[in-house]
Amino acid sequence: MIHRRDLLALAACGVGTGIIGARPVFAQERPFRILMLTFNGETEVERGFRDYLTDFGVRTEVIVRKVGRTQSDVAPVLSTLPEIAPDLIYTRGASMTLAVVGPYDAPNPADYVRDRPVVFALVAAPVQAKIVRSLERPGGNVTGAMHVVPVPVQLRAMQSYRPFKKVGALYSPTEQNAAAVVEQVREHLTAIGAELITRNFQTGPDGMPIADGVDVLVNELKAAGVDWIYLVPDTFGSTVLARISPPALAAGLPMFGATEMAVRQGGALVGLVSRYYAVGQLAGAKAMEILVARTPVRDIPVGTLKRFSLIININIAKKLGIYPPIEMLNYAEVVTS
Repeated sequence: MIHRRDLLALAACGVGTGIIGARPVFAQERPFRILMLTFNGETEVERGFRDYLTDFGVRTEVIVRKVGRTQSDVAPVLSTLPEIAPDLIYTRGASMTLAVVGPYDAPNPADYVRDRPVVFALVAAPVQAKIVRSLERPGGNVTGAMHVVPVPVQLRAMQSYRPFKKVGALYSPTEQNAAAVVEQVREHLTAIGAELITRNFQTGPDGMPIADGVDVLVNELKAAGVDWIYLVPDTFGSTVLARISPPALAAGLPMFGATEMAVRQGGALVGLVSRYYAVGQLAGAKAMEILVARTPVRDIPVGTLKRFSLIININIAKKLGIYPPIEMLNYAEVVTS
């Protein structure tokens, strides 16, 4: 059994920017203008981002644009940058961030935003996705906040709840973020003598993933003998959780979530997660370093939270008949959504 001190005893959010203490008042000639790009409206992540800046007395003018996650989706908005003239661009997720800044080794950098600071939130593997060159020194015009708990820690939590030999995963191989996490899971499972079995979402004529056949994929994982389905932090996958959960429940397969949404809304039994609001706060701290402290973006490390939450969906536990170990209830948050 993994214990609370091993799982949750990392220091509190501690955004670690060096800009901490009592709420200061900054001399600003005008509010900082932030272009906020989201694909499904504002969430707890964006609320945390806004609140962090407000709580530190930073005046902002936030211009929200709801866009898709591909370069062609964001191009119309980016064409208005000279008119909007933002001091900073906020993005959520790996796909959208790449659509804005491109991979750092893109052959045509002029196709992307390289002349303004960009702060991302909810990117699981920014180095593997080629958003930044390293976590410690991003090296370009983009930094931000990661949200996925280290894979080995997630797997220990999963094993503590219910031992496994085989773990299944559904993901979009075209999404660099998801593919990078899948490879980390595969590596760590192999190291402990377990197996990862994957299935890819189908794609439409445009090469983008679609939800068709999700129930078939879940049943294939069941037939392959998986003990868990690991819900990869996949941007598309997060939009079809309602299609994944019913066949998984019908097959008696518990799901482990890498994100807060997967447990609260997506039918996962349990997850070890970074809270979305805190991830937004951390992204806000990065924005503050850029806008207030005037730290060069290339020198601002990509951040990750130091405190995680173990969340158990007790309604899913009842439906599956798979209940948590008693000790786990001493430190887990139990939800009934």
